[in-house]
Amino acid sequence: MKFGKKYVEKAKLVDKATVYDTTEAIELVQKTSYANFDETVEAHVRLGVDSRHAEQQVRGAVVLPHGTGKKMRVLVFAKGDKANDAEAAGADYVGAEDMVAKIQNENWFEFDAVVATPDMMGIVGRLGRILGPKGLMPNPKAGSVTADVAKAVVEIKAGKIEYRLDRGNIIHVPLGKVSFGTDKLAENFQTLMSAIIKAKPTAAKGTYLKSIVLACTMGPGIKVNTLKVAE
Repeated sequence: MKFGKKYVEKAKLVDKATVYDTTEAIELVQKTSYANFDETVEAHVRLGVDSRHAEQQVRGAVVLPHGTGKKMRVLVFAKGDKANDAEAAGADYVGAEDMVAKIQNENWFEFDAVVATPDMMGIVGRLGRILGPKGLMPNPKAGSVTADVAKAVVEIKAGKIEYRLDRGNIIHVPLGKVSFGTDKLAENFQTLMSAIIKAKPTAAKGTYLKSIVLACTMGPGIKVNTLKVAE
């Protein structure tokens, strides 16, 4: 794989053999940003679990104190008073069967998060094959299947993110924008890691935090000292 000149120059700032303390890693992420847009800072956390086993799944949601820097468009599946609650809370789209048809027939995806009341999951289930692979399927563990749709919408708008393992037992999540600065990114990171550590399955054996890598959208990966994070 060939990298551009800017990437190569920035990559020289990172010692691949070093695992950095959190603050150092976040400062380096900002220094390695070179795109002409406000890059997203991402965390990639490899866990010592096997996602093929249900009892070792790690999934949940957490509200980052400073948000992600992304304006979230929220679709809510609800009817009646719950639909009114969702609209009042700032949901971008609210509907029921009409929204299912719109997604199925028009391949419509002008939203970043989906919330549903429990009674709507019967019809939302029809979208499983479409929303599932995109990570958009509402889930009780993530708080996106709930009777309190207003709270769910407000939290998502405020910076709630969902984390879950991929097939490689890695969690990939945004931490915010480079422009946030070190302190805000560090607070978001600590909040995320506290949630992931708290979500450790009882069936998990051995080292739980295998590796943590931080990177901005276009920049190189920077390894974080997992032992310090786990303290």
